Amino acid sequence: MLNPSPSDLAHRQADAAAGAAGVRVEAVEDPARLHAVARLLAEVWETPPGEDPLPVDVLRSAAHAGGAIHAAFGPQSMIGASAAIWGPPEARDVYSLIAGAHRTGGGVGYALKLAQRAWAMERGARTITWTYDPLIRRNAWFNLVKLSATAPEYTVDFYGPMNDGFNAGDESDRLTVRWRLDAFRPGRATDPEPRPAPEPDLAPDGLPYLARRGADVWCRVPEDILAVRAADRGLALAWRRAVREVFLSAEGLSAVSISRDGWYHLTHEETP
Repeated sequence: MLNPSPSDLAHRQADAAAGAAGVRVEAVEDPARLHAVARLLAEVWETPPGEDPLPVDVLRSAAHAGGAIHAAFGPQSMIGASAAIWGPPEARDVYSLIAGAHRTGGGVGYALKLAQRAWAMERGARTITWTYDPLIRRNAWFNLVKLSATAPEYTVDFYGPMNDGFNAGDESDRLTVRWRLDAFRPGRATDPEPRPAPEPDLAPDGLPYLARRGADVWCRVPEDILAVRAADRGLALAWRRAVREVFLSAEGLSAVSISRDGWYHLTHEETP
């Protein structure tokens, strides 16, 4: 039997991830389904009425222009969705605009991401790029460890003020993720190597959060910044600025992993 092409293998991996999550993932383009996607994303992000993260007309235009809107369907309804567009042609890069699901921790997000990867590889893409809040530990683990992506760029207040249920009252700093599609291997989500002893610098919770070895830097983030933000916005902002200072001082380094107890590892990334 001939070995499957990288694109065929990516589709098989995406199908396996969807099966494990108990969902069916499809690319959608018709307006009725796109309205459902827009509603789902608004619910997940808890946005005020009329402030959908991606309105249906934008979703329709993105799909019509050659992008992809993927939806994950459970036994009774749509429970997750993602949207992606193409970046600069010479980069062969896809830009993932958004991904969200009503159910977290059950593999729906993973299934959506692998479907997006399979779609992108089928069309000749080499990487997928997106951004995420560096303070959200579970997203960092998903992106850097489970997907084996890296984050080479930190941007202060990327979106400016935001008014959804997760970001209101905070500054929208973001890490830019680069996912090399040919480097992904399922099942490699292991805890990174031990870090050096922390320095005496203290985070807003009064515990160390910074370590160094040579040019490498380690930085700890809180266990649940969303809970911190809901309880004490001042404390959440203190975390934001403490972590920001570390990342900005580590210019030229990429975030390549994060430990289960929330320590990022920043290092010089090897150029493929």
